[in-house]
Amino acid sequence: MSKLFLVAKGLTKRYQVGRRLLDVLRGIDLELGPGEFAALRGASGAGKSTLLHLLGGLDVPNSGEVWIDGNNLAVMSDRALSKFRNHQIGFVFQAYHLLPELDALENVCLPARMARRDPAQTEARGRELLDRVGLGDRLEHRPSELSGGEQQRVAIARALINEPILVMADEPTGNLDSHTGHEIIELLWSIWTERKVTLVIATHDARVAARAPRILDLVDGQITDAA
Repeated sequence: MSKLFLVAKGLTKRYQVGRRLLDVLRGIDLELGPGEFAALRGASGAGKSTLLHLLGGLDVPNSGEVWIDGNNLAVMSDRALSKFRNHQIGFVFQAYHLLPELDALENVCLPARMARRDPAQTEARGRELLDRVGLGDRLEHRPSELSGGEQQRVAIARALINEPILVMADEPTGNLDSHTGHEIIELLWSIWTERKVTLVIATHDARVAARAPRILDLVDGQITDAA
């Protein structure tokens, strides 16, 4: 690989459980190139979400470093890291994490408004993204008025509003039926091919992982490329 985009070096993460320490990640080394699509595969409880949160700067490791596009997350201040996440990383969560009091368009535009981008351009881009994910006619619907699949489509559009260089999806089909889950994975695949962002999906579903050109297996706190 001639150029690296996302690099993890020696990541460890442990938690205090009662009187004992639980080692979830035991020295993760990972390298991804720009525009690469990788599935992080592992059983429930293997530490996939923990690793994704470390890679995206939502949590900090006990040891090790994460570099994204030449930026070392470990040396950033909290304010600088928050700004970097907002501008450069799009997150898609299993539970959607939409604000119930906002409609679909407002939810999608929220990260751009937090970044103080031009309001008119933000709304235009939000409408364009919702149309792209098939919800151009549901702009004013609140999360309670949308199905699970529709809420996840809103979440995907929200992840893209600031034109991130990295998109991370944590079990994006976990709360969906198999048919809707398939539609969401196909949507993520098509967006990846169109926009050439680096995409990492954490999943325990073999069918989801099979859509990725590269599969990374997380077992016993270690990560390896699947054969």
